[in-house]
Amino acid sequence: MGKDVIIACDFSSKEETLAFLDRFSGKKPYVKIGMELFYAEGPSIVKEIKARGHQIFLDLKLHDIPNTVKKSMNVLSRLDVDMVNLHAAGTCAMMEGALEGVTRPDGTRPLVIAVTQLTSTSEERMQEELLINAPIDKTVMHYAANAAKAGLDGVVCSPMEAGKVHETCGAGFLTITPGIRFADGDKGDQVRVTTPAQAKEIGSDYIVVGRPITAAADPVAAYERCVAEFVG
Repeated sequence: MGKDVIIACDFSSKEETLAFLDRFSGKKPYVKIGMELFYAEGPSIVKEIKARGHQIFLDLKLHDIPNTVKKSMNVLSRLDVDMVNLHAAGTCAMMEGALEGVTRPDGTRPLVIAVTQLTSTSEERMQEELLINAPIDKTVMHYAANAAKAGLDGVVCSPMEAGKVHETCGAGFLTITPGIRFADGDKGDQVRVTTPAQAKEIGSDYIVVGRPITAAADPVAAYERCVAEFVG
């Protein structure tokens, strides 16, 4: 597992998404389906993309009381996705409930990962708006340790934090890192960002890349550039 580029298919319709994926003739990149697309098209878009042979990271970031998350994860497990996530801020009990809910009767389940702090969140905002007074790296490590304690497979974190997460939780604890931009690209609304090559060097297991690929003049070439820089 690990060392793969996940394309964030943050589109608003089935037609736009499938037209984008049709450009990858002969390739089956790992894709992320987020809230925008899932809320627009529902479970059917997941099933269709899965039927095309893609691995899927279903990025819905669940965060609710443990029983609700458990039941919701049980529903999502039927979609045969490869990775799902939830917010680590929901406590260990919620993460444990999620793991129980997503595990199928035969014992199989997708990878379950926890969001630590969004890469659009700066330390200043975290402290001033969320009243979390610890440094952001310490907060991320604490959330990651809780996720590991709850039995999860890894966390979503900034690529700048990936190496330290492995030091804290072990080399086998996965780091899924958004906030990836090419050295000559625009940062957009991300705050804590790195290039694919830097993410590889730091120790990210998966990188999630959206606009640098989806908004590129040649998305396939941009994807291949990401793979070359990150996977080698």
